[in-house]
Amino acid sequence: MTSSLITTVRNKFLDAIRSVNPPARWKILVVDEHSQKLLGSVLKQFDILEENVTLIESITNYRDPQPEFEALYLLMPTSQNVDRVIKDFSNGRQYAAAHLFFIEGLYKLSPGHGADGILHIGLSEPLFQRLTASAAEPFLQGLKELFLNFWATEAQTFSIQDPGMFFSIYSPPRSDTAYKAARDRLEEEIRFASKIISNVCITLNEYPFIRYYVPPNHPPLGPLKPHAQTRPPPPPEGSARWRTNLARGAEARAYESVEGDYVTKILAFMVQGTLDEHKKANPEFGFTYQAMAQDLLPIDNGTKYTYKFQSSIGAYEDKTATLSDADTVWTDVRHLHMREAIDKLMADFNKFLTENAVFKGGASLNDMKEMLASLPQYQEQREKFSLHLNMAQECMEIFERDKLPLVANVEQNCATGLTAEGKNPKTLVEEMVPLLDSREVVNSNKVRIVALYIQFRDGVPDEDRRRLYQHARLNLAEQDAVNALAHLGVRISRGPADRDTKKKIRQKPNNDEEYELSRFKPLLKTVLEDQVANKLDNSLFPYVKDSPSAVPPPTSMRSAPSQATSLRSQKPAWHKAAKPGGAATNDTRQRIIVFVAGGMTYSEIREAYQLSTALNKDILIGSTHTITPRHFIDDLKVLDLGGVGSRAIPNGLKEGREGQRPPQEYYDERYFTKDAPPPQRAPPASLPVPDRKPIKLSPSNSYTNSINSLTPSMKEEKKKKKGLFRF
Repeated sequence: MTSSLITTVRNKFLDAIRSVNPPARWKILVVDEHSQKLLGSVLKQFDILEENVTLIESITNYRDPQPEFEALYLLMPTSQNVDRVIKDFSNGRQYAAAHLFFIEGLYKLSPGHGADGILHIGLSEPLFQRLTASAAEPFLQGLKELFLNFWATEAQTFSIQDPGMFFSIYSPPRSDTAYKAARDRLEEEIRFASKIISNVCITLNEYPFIRYYVPPNHPPLGPLKPHAQTRPPPPPEGSARWRTNLARGAEARAYESVEGDYVTKILAFMVQGTLDEHKKANPEFGFTYQAMAQDLLPIDNGTKYTYKFQSSIGAYEDKTATLSDADTVWTDVRHLHMREAIDKLMADFNKFLTENAVFKGGASLNDMKEMLASLPQYQEQREKFSLHLNMAQECMEIFERDKLPLVANVEQNCATGLTAEGKNPKTLVEEMVPLLDSREVVNSNKVRIVALYIQFRDGVPDEDRRRLYQHARLNLAEQDAVNALAHLGVRISRGPADRDTKKKIRQKPNNDEEYELSRFKPLLKTVLEDQVANKLDNSLFPYVKDSPSAVPPPTSMRSAPSQATSLRSQKPAWHKAAKPGGAATNDTRQRIIVFVAGGMTYSEIREAYQLSTALNKDILIGSTHTITPRHFIDDLKVLDLGGVGSRAIPNGLKEGREGQRPPQEYYDERYFTKDAPPPQRAPPASLPVPDRKPIKLSPSNSYTNSINSLTPSMKEEKKKKKGLFRF
């Protein structure tokens, strides 16, 4: 059973909240707009309040001072948020103390930081220095980086949720003079994406081998397309006479390097650099409790460990323990990160002491039956059935109305290159043209048919493409959508002398699919199967660093679980927390993390789930965003316009500026939020004043005095009436 990414993120947030235990028990949670959304995506408000949180406040809102409570700040590490924290303790004291948790890692810039895009993470960051030199420093009880700045959308899926990156990656610059600025803007966004991917790896305690895709049939796309404005100076004349690449010199290598600057390569190297920097700052990163124990302690045969045991009378004696699945404490913590294992051991021990101090009886079986009988789950279940039956019925009505069986058959033939009988589709044009002529087929489906047919033919003559547009009655925007495939590396125009493009990744014949209209499987399936079988082409998917040590290929796609990892080995450690008393067969499974730049489909997400079971791996998939066919076509229509009029960025891409900003400046802009205006207090109503004697106002406000005179319990009750959440 694959562990859930949502559950992992949820537990990380809960661990952070639970780690703050003020003497007065209750605490206040302070969030910003982004952290509040991330928190709300995995936790309900009730779950948070259950952790002794008495109030949740937004840092951008005006907040009444609460000097009797300690506060847990859960924020993005922006300059603006740090200034707000400092302000909370500069003019008086907003809270009794501050426990600061940053969603993202802090940045520090080294003298060599530049175009490499590597993020340098450590504890000497400017923001950290600003905090420790401020008036807030005496009140800071701790600072921790959580590395949870990503969206865990499903159990095995994560996302950046930035559909605008599709246009940054693939839209051509508007003019020849805009290439440099467009590339600098794209590299900023790739650097940001690399940080998100690194957060996923850090959260899962993974230090993986990284591979990236090198397209064999087209040069880099969009702003990364080789251009005079972004190329280094050409090498001196005569350098080509050197036979070796090394002898030709750095100038020649730099000049030609842009030919291989694919977005996948830049992203992969940035992720590797970020993880390397994190590992330097956290030497134990990637090591589990089990791996460290097996490497550093005198454990006999991986199971027997002898240690000094203190008996009840105080005497010490040698005792030999067996590390096996019968030891539930061992199975609970063996696959945890070392720091997490220690925290869990301490927490479980304290819980054991508390629970066993006094025996507590539980409810009887009859009491439990009455509680179950009173639960409303039956009504809720009926409502769910009704919802999904209606949804299914509506889907089938559209399926028949829009002739989707016929459309899907043509699409499947184009996408797979084979008919349902496994033969070449020789009657494809005869099946396709009536659908293009039909007024019952919506134009968005016609765009898909034309686009798939052009890809199936590896490009068509311009005159044939014009006739296809004419049959389908596509408007100019819909024609632009098909033409924009060229910006994604697809050949749409073909001359008489053009040869077929050689494809290095081909879909494998699928004989197991029982549905004719679901024959096509994303190429991701082939890539993952080849990766597991150790057959993935190294020229097509090279490694950023050295490849893993050579190991015998598995005899089948379902590989056996990996063994305990040595602390000093260069192999990545695969981690999965074991269930208490669970079987060992699926406790330790290799993880594969896939990232799709520019958008992933739901079919690809489905493959990640299905292959996790078929290959006995934990497969996670992530992307900049998730796309549907309709949204993809809409984006293609405005790809040449830089996204102007799109759903993601209606005003299009921002004008680029040459030169990359420091990462902190980029984050400050991306997560900028305005402070809410202070509450407007209504002026006191003017009363008619008799002429004979002026009224003398009290020097104090009676309402304020009455609030201040409340007992703590009365104050707490009043807060409940006012509402727990201040947004």
